[in-house]
Amino acid sequence: QVQLVESGGGLVQAGGSLRLSCAASGSIFRANPMGWYRQAPGKQRELVARIVSSRSTSYADSVKGRFTISRDIAKNSVYLQMISLKPEDTGVYYCNLDNPYFDYWGQGTQVTVSS
Repeated sequence: QVQLVESGGGLVQAGGSLRLSCAASGSIFRANPMGWYRQAPGKQRELVARIVSSRSTSYADSVKGRFTISRDIAKNSVYLQMISLKPEDTGVYYCNLDNPYFDYWGQGTQVTVSS
């Protein structure tokens, strides 16, 4: 059984911080690169951060320098530390494989940043 459960979202003021957590079930997630995606209102879902290992991470230009992705392989968990949040960071955040052929998604966690 595969499962993705995101948590940690909420309502924050611009400039604030949040730490998102992703609890994954299934060896497929442990064995492959993972990413955090977000879907802003009226926009397509986009990849904002990806991780293979602690020494292999990448970020979308819009979040570079503000977001940090990490993972705990033993716990099959992925995290996203977000600082200096901006209103344009608002959206539903999802964790998943960095794989365009995998079409299972969790419920996501809502992040709302007020100005």
